[in-house]
Amino acid sequence: MKVTVLDDYQHAFEGSPAIERLRQKAEVQIFTDKFASEEELIHKLKGSQAIIPIRERTRFAAKLLKALPALEIIAQTGNHAYHIDMQAATDAGIVVTLAPGGNSTTEMTFGLMLAVMRRIPQSDAAMRRGEWPLVLGYVLRGKTLGILGLGKIGSEVAQIARAFGMKVAAWGPTLTKERAEKAGVTYMSLEELLKNVDVVSVHLKLSDQSKGLLNESRLRLMKRTAYFINTARGAIVDEKALFKVLAEKAIAGAALDVFVEEPLPASSPLPGLDNVVLAPHLGWPTDSGFEGFAENAAQNILDYMEGKLTRAVNPDALDKRNKK
Repeated sequence: MKVTVLDDYQHAFEGSPAIERLRQKAEVQIFTDKFASEEELIHKLKGSQAIIPIRERTRFAAKLLKALPALEIIAQTGNHAYHIDMQAATDAGIVVTLAPGGNSTTEMTFGLMLAVMRRIPQSDAAMRRGEWPLVLGYVLRGKTLGILGLGKIGSEVAQIARAFGMKVAAWGPTLTKERAEKAGVTYMSLEELLKNVDVVSVHLKLSDQSKGLLNESRLRLMKRTAYFINTARGAIVDEKALFKVLAEKAIAGAALDVFVEEPLPASSPLPGLDNVVLAPHLGWPTDSGFEGFAENAAQNILDYMEGKLTRAVNPDALDKRNKK
């Protein structure tokens, strides 16, 4: 089987034990640069029976999938496949599997929280200009953290927040009061949470229901002293509305690792704000995270080669392929 690893910009997969193990059973090629055009991408992928894409760096629309008749499996890295036209993949008999990494997003959440509340990036920049800034920071202990989405990452964030001495409240589209209490957090409605907490941290999956959930009217429910953290997906918040409330100082600040469009366009006004910490989607690319991606993606392909489906999103695709 011919396997292609796409978009390994950090050169993390070359030399990975998991990829070396896969190489014993398959031909593996790794691309570390972004292709100039879709035509070049299609040319490079011709003949590939399996693809390991690094997160959502390449979009697999129906046109691209139709241009790859040899493709049998996409071993997606991460827990989501928003960038893959799943119906087109299924119709083409292309199995899509998921490969979880680690808990690095949880750690990033607190890195951003501390950075914006203690004004660490601004203080670092001032010192590099020869200044000695006198900054008033805000501690986590005693504050109330509001978590939107109490899934795996949200639950880990809640656990660590309690270790910091924070109180924790949560809301989610399917979260119940009983489940929240079992997790040791206080259940609140979305509006109640936004009005009362000191820090809002987003950990929702992107869906039709969550897209644009945090619009201007909801953002304005937050206290003027509250902070907004997003390590989930940029499209969950109305970015223009967020800029507006930040520019007006309607909330204290924000720390963002995700954006509606990535890389963040040069035209974005967000970098011009002094109460925002920005990161280029650093929540997931870590040493342990990449090794987890490599291990699970490689195993998904090895299992597929043996006739087994592991972590498949669209198992029906195999039936369609067998009927061809």
